[in-house]
Amino acid sequence: MTKPTKAAKAVASTGPVLTTRALNRATLDRQLLLRRSPLSALAAVEHLVGLQAQEVKPPYYALAARLDGFTPEDLAGPLADRGAVRIVTLRSTIHLHTADDSLTLRPLVQPARDREVRLFRKGLVGVDLDRLAAVARELVEDGPRTMKQLREALSAKWPDADAQSLAVAARCKLPLVQVTPRGLWGRSAQVALTTVEHWLGRPAEEAASPDATVLRYLAAFGPASVKDMQTWSGLTRMRPAFERLRPRLLTFRDENGVELFDLPDAPRPDPDTPAPPRFLPEFDNLLLSHADRTRVIPPANRGRTWQVNTVYCPFLVDGFLTGVWRILGDALVIEPFGRLTKAQRGEVTEEAARMLEVMHPEAGYDIRFGTVIP
Repeated sequence: MTKPTKAAKAVASTGPVLTTRALNRATLDRQLLLRRSPLSALAAVEHLVGLQAQEVKPPYYALAARLDGFTPEDLAGPLADRGAVRIVTLRSTIHLHTADDSLTLRPLVQPARDREVRLFRKGLVGVDLDRLAAVARELVEDGPRTMKQLREALSAKWPDADAQSLAVAARCKLPLVQVTPRGLWGRSAQVALTTVEHWLGRPAEEAASPDATVLRYLAAFGPASVKDMQTWSGLTRMRPAFERLRPRLLTFRDENGVELFDLPDAPRPDPDTPAPPRFLPEFDNLLLSHADRTRVIPPANRGRTWQVNTVYCPFLVDGFLTGVWRILGDALVIEPFGRLTKAQRGEVTEEAARMLEVMHPEAGYDIRFGTVIP
């Protein structure tokens, strides 16, 4: 591993300090959350290096908060046309990526998928993983398979192995996408899988380079530390890439003295720049893509968007996590974690109305402040 030079360490110890509020505004700007962007849905997905997509609806809400004039069809159309796909990539979770990114980012994070397979080794005794991958590829390219169908077919080949471990290993070894209509707004369907190459009708590509991916991460989430980038990607040992890029980057410190890297021409707005309220989906990458999340999540509110196995949708006031929201029955219910001023309540209500008009124009939901978390 490349070690920082003494000169580099000196720069890190004396670089300009970015306050938590300065980091907040810089990150919000790059996340298209300070002002709504005119970008197309696909261009935004590319800029953000994917959207967290464990469930169907979150990517749509994520773009509704970020894009001017967005409608759900703006994302559903590219998904249906295979210009975007849902695939396991960053942090071993399903992300929605452009077709181009799915072919290069998945091989980049393959080492993390290989580590995941090792967690299931007890159920894979005697299984040749390369043969497993070849058999699974043939199965899913013959026709999209649900995980149940994949388990059953693989168990017939390896009856002594654990069925779930076989299916998980296949998902880790192969770049499997969830085929539509799964993922389309207003549609429902079981998860069915095939390979990304088969779905797109394109051959596999070389993995994106670590250096290029660092630059893209900083453009969407910076300024950031090495550990931040590793948290976002699920990759390890990224320090050498940052060191290679150091001559091209600016360096700062956060208030705890941690070294941060950034693109020279990236926006770093005045910390007092207004940040309007924003309603985000559960698992939005804004809240998950840094080792130190205090740039968005005040320490007092850490862990308050989830309870046991339930995750709640967050909303921001003045750029920071301030509460949660949920559609319950005939209403959008908003639960702040603390007291909002009269002006803030008005702004939050206005943003909620706008979000409902974009995402549910025919539903006629009421808006009320109340209890979301039991």
